[in-house]
Amino acid sequence: MARYVGPVCKLCRREEEKLYLKGERCFGARCALELRAYAPGMHGRKGQFRRKVSDYGVQLREKQKARRIYGVLEAQFRRYYAEALKRPGMTGVTLLGILERRLDNVVYRLGFAESRAQARQLVRHGHFDVNGTKTNVPSMILRPGDAVAVREGSYTNGYFAIVKDALADRRVVDWLSRDETRLAGQVVSMPTREQIDTPLKEQLIVEFYNR
Repeated sequence: MARYVGPVCKLCRREEEKLYLKGERCFGARCALELRAYAPGMHGRKGQFRRKVSDYGVQLREKQKARRIYGVLEAQFRRYYAEALKRPGMTGVTLLGILERRLDNVVYRLGFAESRAQARQLVRHGHFDVNGTKTNVPSMILRPGDAVAVREGSYTNGYFAIVKDALADRRVVDWLSRDETRLAGQVVSMPTREQIDTPLKEQLIVEFYNR
């Protein structure tokens, strides 16, 4: 499957805000946005004085920001939106709920990875079981009651020894539960909008697709 392989710090600079795509580095002085707080490219500095952005431009940027935060390509993002549109309730909130329940995001939210990109790589390498079955599909959408655990064969991996020591400093969101001893977790409930701390204005994404 195709994926973005370029420098992710450029994505934060393009959106002119931190998207926290590189984990701990985003909180330190080495963050690219701290060093160069302007858009990438030869005209990046001039962009600071660009004319007012249209409504379409604002909506587009919000949609692009959501895609970049969750690491989803355009075609897949459109499928998620189409699925959210069919379900009852507020389409934007439903869309965020679908994105949050992706396996790679759940692994990240459980604290088993520093970033969603790292979580996606760990899943791809087959380090996790879902409901007792090995899976390597980061885009799997989980439901309440589904259990995620580090595979028994991966316990000896030095990375997970480091993760186990770091879990005490990594908070778990309310719609998930975590067993730090077993390096496992479970989806307790569907995430509500109040439980999703992603800095997005989902209504702008809905307006973008409904224009």
